[in-house]
Amino acid sequence: YRITENQGDCVMKFDIETEYTEFKERTSQLSKALESLAAILNKHGKGETIFGVKDNGEIVGQDISGKTLKDISDAVTSRIKPMVIPEIRVETYDGKSVIFVSVEGHNKPYSADGEYRIRSGNENKKIEPELIKELVYANPVELAASFEAINQELTFSQLHQLYIMRELTIDPITFPANAGLLTQDGKYSLLADILSDRNDCSIKVIRFAGKDKSEIVMRKEFGYKCMILAMLQVYEYVTAMNETKVVVSGRAQREEIPLFDDNSFREAWFNACQHNKWARMIPPAVYIFSDRIEIVSTGGLPADYPLEDFYHGISHPVNVRLQKIMRQLGIVEQTGHGVPEIVGKYGREAFEITDSHITVTLKFAYELPEKKTEFSDITVSQMKLLNAIKTHPFIKTSEMSRVTGLSIPRINQLIKELKNMGLLTREGSNKNGYWAVPENMAV
Repeated sequence: YRITENQGDCVMKFDIETEYTEFKERTSQLSKALESLAAILNKHGKGETIFGVKDNGEIVGQDISGKTLKDISDAVTSRIKPMVIPEIRVETYDGKSVIFVSVEGHNKPYSADGEYRIRSGNENKKIEPELIKELVYANPVELAASFEAINQELTFSQLHQLYIMRELTIDPITFPANAGLLTQDGKYSLLADILSDRNDCSIKVIRFAGKDKSEIVMRKEFGYKCMILAMLQVYEYVTAMNETKVVVSGRAQREEIPLFDDNSFREAWFNACQHNKWARMIPPAVYIFSDRIEIVSTGGLPADYPLEDFYHGISHPVNVRLQKIMRQLGIVEQTGHGVPEIVGKYGREAFEITDSHITVTLKFAYELPEKKTEFSDITVSQMKLLNAIKTHPFIKTSEMSRVTGLSIPRINQLIKELKNMGLLTREGSNKNGYWAVPENMAV
């Protein structure tokens, strides 16, 4: 804040309220002041309320008796939970007393009189239960690394191989603990599950015919394997589709224009994977339209992460342990240049941030021609079966029958037909393998 003086009417004023500062005209507004302090703690970990100042910043002064400061201190320590110890000081401006009540704490979430709120601009917004849960684990342990995985029979040969390719030595016995893949109880975490050789996560790359989602022409899945391996495969797959247009000017000068900026896609994609709310077990996805590419990750910004910090590249990792592994593998750096680089190429409008998702849109330098759906001559029954297999590649014949409503003999006949058409293959053994369909098969 900053104090100014209007020479015309001799009114001294503070600057406007911020996410860190709340003005209160009188200590009779103490309950609202406590609400603001708890909300500020949940957002930034520190801030203050100033008594004797109007909402517009005008200094009106606060009467102070022998008990005023003690009453404020007692209210802060007893009504804000977990307890914080305030720093209280009095300053005088033109004969008017102003009380500053400062707090600092990082044991989130904080409540005032049992209510949980978070600062947004100069307002205190009520926190939904899901966000309270995220605040509980925001520091120092992230959700994906703290929740126990359902499957405890995990292997990590694919992740080990990625380390070996980087010429990094690991001990398979101690690796899970050293990599932070165990909960405090020594069990495999959700993070361990998504990094294991076989899991239920599948990253989708979907191409649409035009500028909307009305018609799919290609759907490719990279999943049921180590997420980092799948993530790298998605990157290679999408960048391989980056076409280059050659433009020759009037003076025969040749210019090569890529469809989209490779570095911006790399930063957007790896950030989406690194900061995705993996505890929800919904992986990020890539959508390709005729005029743009969209990278969508689950979860908005962390509750205590200011938007300006995000745009300026100040790091606030959601998945600290995952980030560590990705840094060791040389996939990400800790320089924080990714978002500023995207903003420099595509502007802030490239980012759409909500409470549940972050979408990065990279507009194409030129529009792609619309494509038509392939394999349009398959039957309804064949499509039903392919849909079931696409959703659950490890599905068994009995489950196929239940999901599609078709008899097992009919399922076996359809499998034979689709194999002969080249639309269905069996990968791996009959016992532990899975079904696969062509990458350009839209279902």
